[in-house]
Amino acid sequence: MKTIETKKLFTASCLALLVTALSFGIRAGILNKLGSDFRLSNEELGVITAAAFWGFPLAIVLGGFIVDTIGMKNLLVLAFLFHIAGIALTVFATGYWTLFISTLLIGIANGTVEAACNPLVASIFTDNKTTKLNHFHLWFPGGIVIGTLLVLLCNFLNISWQVQVAVMLIPTVIYGYLFSTLKFPVTERVASGYSTADMYKAVLSPLFIFMFICMFGTAVTELFTGQWIDVLLKNVTQNPILILTLTTGVMVIGRAFAKPVVRRFSPQGVLLLSAVIASLGLFLLSTLTGNAVFFAALVFGIGVCYFWPTMIGFVAENIPKSGALGLNLIGGAGMFAVSIYSIFMGKHYDQLIANYLPANSSVSEYLGASANSDMGSAVQIAKSQAGPEILQLTLMIPILLIFLFTGLIIYMRIRRKSKMAPVFQTS
Repeated sequence: MKTIETKKLFTASCLALLVTALSFGIRAGILNKLGSDFRLSNEELGVITAAAFWGFPLAIVLGGFIVDTIGMKNLLVLAFLFHIAGIALTVFATGYWTLFISTLLIGIANGTVEAACNPLVASIFTDNKTTKLNHFHLWFPGGIVIGTLLVLLCNFLNISWQVQVAVMLIPTVIYGYLFSTLKFPVTERVASGYSTADMYKAVLSPLFIFMFICMFGTAVTELFTGQWIDVLLKNVTQNPILILTLTTGVMVIGRAFAKPVVRRFSPQGVLLLSAVIASLGLFLLSTLTGNAVFFAALVFGIGVCYFWPTMIGFVAENIPKSGALGLNLIGGAGMFAVSIYSIFMGKHYDQLIANYLPANSSVSEYLGASANSDMGSAVQIAKSQAGPEILQLTLMIPILLIFLFTGLIIYMRIRRKSKMAPVFQTS
């Protein structure tokens, strides 16, 4: 009879998340290339990008409902199949619709990975959830670093974007094989004996709903900025994709050393500190130019470093009865918010560019002009003004989170004191 090999399960989970991250990093690096190759507007690029964020919440929420029934292993088999299909269709894309469908499939695969792996990590590390979830999720920024560096190397060597996307097949095949050979535990909720009714009651609690709403803001702050950085700041610095590389590199280091940080400040304290630093970083990204932007990226990376895993870890530790469904609803909320925000901001970005062009001019004519022409130069100037303005609008989100997480800290202190208060009985 097979035993549960914790280390191998964790390694395979990290590889699966690596594929998810590579899809983000590589897509962020080739977004401009896709736009030029297939003659896509920024609004169309926004919809294609949003497709990944639609597929993710669809899969992670559905997975949260069925994971206890079909098991985490079967869910990861589905993730493997969706990854293979999405990657292959991207490589052979012929235009807008094939890119949209392939990105949607990869999004579904990414969501399915987290639908299974978040509860898996919580189930095999029951005494150290937030720290191990941070260690698991360091492979998301880690994969983005690898993906963006891969894009830079391939661009330098004039290797096509199709080959860059196909590279993702290597870790996909490896994680698929590993998971197929390993035995899985039941989810923590099932092992703890909490009923399905307990689970649904927990996800309807005021604290869970509050965290669900906060996840909208933390996810948009981190993921929208990262996914659009190459587009928004392309005309502010010569190497905008390196901003994403630096930001995610900082996140890898921060999540690797999550244990002392979480222990010192508590999950809610980490979230407040993150919101403060992320606000500062986003402000600097939207105002600095040239090489100074890289300092802003460093600050921003520190700010968003702990957002995603700590949100999930907070729910796992403080609302354990919500089970896999609770963890997956939180993740789904974040990705859904990013999908909506990407579409809205993609369209708004096009409008801002048009506003900065000469009055009564043909926007399509300007956008189609050669970069070396007067019209092309006007477009570059318009983009250099429009990109930072999008970031300034996004800045309002982490500023709001500062107030929300301050309230969370106050609430958790009151709750802890009420639990510690002695109970007096009268005869």
